[in-house]
Amino acid sequence: MRGLAARTAAEAAEHAGTRIGPVDPPQPPEPPRLPSVVVERRVEWPDTDAAGHYHHSTVVRWVEAAEAVLLRRLGLAHLFGSTPRVHFEADYRARLWFGDAVRTELRVTKVGASSLHYAFTVHGEHGAEAAAGHMVVAHSAARATGATPWPDDVRAVLTTAGPQRAELLIASEPLGGTPCAWQS
Repeated sequence: MRGLAARTAAEAAEHAGTRIGPVDPPQPPEPPRLPSVVVERRVEWPDTDAAGHYHHSTVVRWVEAAEAVLLRRLGLAHLFGSTPRVHFEADYRARLWFGDAVRTELRVTKVGASSLHYAFTVHGEHGAEAAAGHMVVAHSAARATGATPWPDDVRAVLTTAGPQRAELLIASEPLGGTPCAWQS
């Protein structure tokens, strides 16, 4: 019976001027569109150390500033205070000086049951990579004593939102002034 039905469908299609061929294989589902954001800042005077370039701890602040922009853009500002850092690592590759423009790109790389993995890169105003690394946060609901699973609505946003609009500096000129002795 099955062969007759298939032959009849094929004959009907041929008669109608169409041809039945092999069915296209099912396409794999689209990979999740994990969120990312680019944020520009300047190296401020308190960001520098005695050597005159940015202090290593400044990268943490820039990454967390990018995270704040990302969460606000995603409508997830309510997560502030419930996502403690559980891991942070950075490789420092180039110096950045007072007044330099800095571009931090933060990308969600994995959404775990109760964790969120970020990767980041920090570039100086001439495009050189100054730092790169990873940060992991855990979700810990109010008054919880440990990690708690992401709520379904938060997980949905974190796995589908895709790249967000950048937050860029308006002025591209350095702040001015004369170079310090260590920059001459």
